[in-house]
Amino acid sequence: MPEPGTNRVGGGRGRPRSTNREHVARAALALFVAQGFEETTLADVADAAGIGRRTLFRYFASKNDLVWGDFEGALDRLRAQLAQARPGETMMQTLARAVVASNHYEGAALEDLRLRVRLITTVPALQAHSTVRYGEWRRVVSEFVARRLRQAPDDVTPLMIGHMALGASMAAFVRWVTHPEESLDGHLRATYEHLTRAFDGLPA
Repeated sequence: MPEPGTNRVGGGRGRPRSTNREHVARAALALFVAQGFEETTLADVADAAGIGRRTLFRYFASKNDLVWGDFEGALDRLRAQLAQARPGETMMQTLARAVVASNHYEGAALEDLRLRVRLITTVPALQAHSTVRYGEWRRVVSEFVARRLRQAPDDVTPLMIGHMALGASMAAFVRWVTHPEESLDGHLRATYEHLTRAFDGLPA
């Protein structure tokens, strides 16, 4: 899932000392929300972040990537959680716990995540781009399942669970985005509880 970042930033000319991927992504998010994704240019983002366009491309390869923030960091966090299987935990229980833990945010970071998911699920250009990102996320899950089942990541069961896990996650995210008073953690736990029951017969 998209990476929200943690620190608020402001725009303005002149490269700030704290410029990094997170700073640039947050500056872009503020513009996308304020004036629309399609209406915002890369020049607008660079100006708001206080950097040049060449520097902007060092951080992000495309305008679409700006919405996802540090997506590689989010994948790394999921991998780390999946690697921490607990004694007596089934494969699906490990997956459920890892997804919830790797998507736990609070305060401003949680609100930023909501804004990112809203953009990703409503802007046509981002919906098309999301298929690439979703594929990368599914691959992490399929590789985990394949290791546990001693299969290849492109065998049917790892592929199936990867797709179903993405569906469970997206159901939780879409519901949460449209109902801000509800809990993302709670929805993820609920959807993965159903998914876990569906695969109770798989090896521990």
